[in-house]
Amino acid sequence: MAMNKNTVLAWATWIMIFVGLGLIGLGAFRYDDVAGWGFAAVGGGFFCIAWVFNALKGRV
Repeated sequence: MAMNKNTVLAWATWIMIFVGLGLIGLGAFRYDDVAGWGFAAVGGGFFCIAWVFNALKGRV
């Protein structure tokens, strides 16, 4: 399977979305103290990076 730059960015986008969902889930359900806010914030950051990767598809 030949992977070009757009395919790599698509895979990276999906991986970042799943990791972001996992971090937000940890922050919401596992950690009820201040650490939960940190996990949720980092998960939101993963969503932002995934959005940038998605925007780069077709432009690189």
